[in-house]
Amino acid sequence: MNLFCFGLNHRTAPIEARERFVGHAQTQVLLRDLGCHEVLLLTTCNRVEIYAAADRSILSEHLAQSLRIDGGSSSKEDLDAFYRMENAECARHLFRVASGLDSMVVGETEILGQAKRAYESARASGSAGPLLHRLCQRAFRVAKHVRSKTQVTRGPVSVGSVAVDLAGKIFGDLRGLKVLVLGAGETSEKTLRALASRGVSDLRVSNRTPARAEELANQMEGIAVPFATWLEQCREIDILISSTAAEAHLLTPPLLVPVLRDRADRPLFIIDIAVPRDVAPEVNELDGVYLYDIDSLQEIASESLELRRQQLVAAEAIIDEHVVDFQKYLVRVDTGTRPTSDCPTGVSGTLRTSES
Repeated sequence: MNLFCFGLNHRTAPIEARERFVGHAQTQVLLRDLGCHEVLLLTTCNRVEIYAAADRSILSEHLAQSLRIDGGSSSKEDLDAFYRMENAECARHLFRVASGLDSMVVGETEILGQAKRAYESARASGSAGPLLHRLCQRAFRVAKHVRSKTQVTRGPVSVGSVAVDLAGKIFGDLRGLKVLVLGAGETSEKTLRALASRGVSDLRVSNRTPARAEELANQMEGIAVPFATWLEQCREIDILISSTAAEAHLLTPPLLVPVLRDRADRPLFIIDIAVPRDVAPEVNELDGVYLYDIDSLQEIASESLELRRQQLVAAEAIIDEHVVDFQKYLVRVDTGTRPTSDCPTGVSGTLRTSES
């Protein structure tokens, strides 16, 4: 059985390319048809990855096609952006991903939760079999080990905190500014907390699910804005930070132009950290609007990486140890030797996915 990972991320492809590969509606079905016995799809704002087990090698162009939103064929340029790793190197990659070492913001912890949710989804659908169970459970253990034995996750290590750092570079003192956060997921919550820590008191939250927006606004002593009226807020806010799961642009030039007429000479700064993007890139061409997408945050994220570089050496050493051990497991699987169990190898029963 061949264990492999196939995907692209923020280092191999710009956001324009990543948007096209956030997962076809029938990705899992297509992968099954290609010969994958086990399948897990991990999709975040910075990566789209397939983890799978198959008896034979599968052509990269077929794998890429299964990830395209429109199901279309991929160009050579698209294919060049994808990476492929097998067996022990696949394990090493997931261990690094789960530990936050492969993230744009090195040390960020949201990815661990995203990986756990992807695993639970694959498990619930029956797509995760013995090999992916073992791989994922080991990855979660590695992430816990790295977090507890190093300081790589200390400090501001979220996309939200980097977005707020960018706002600080633009405005300097953030106190007194009016900020609307569109979306109420984990990234939005961390963004709001980072804003509050910088002294922002006028915090507004809008989300398709009103109850979640109200819950988050109450936690932050902010204001919940009905999703149907969030655009009107752009007449008075200073910063819009958007992080939703919308499949199409929520903000386009025709929608924004009438709003801008009421802003006089006040600029509007927009930080779009969603993938696919919430804001059409043409918005940046409007006078008085300054648009930044998630790829714009990489320079700031790189600055914070320098502060953690020494911790990365220790984290990589921990991962090396786990890769060697996982390689032994793969050898036992190939030779038919019954593996010792550090996690269930079947799909039945209750599986622990927490770090404790």
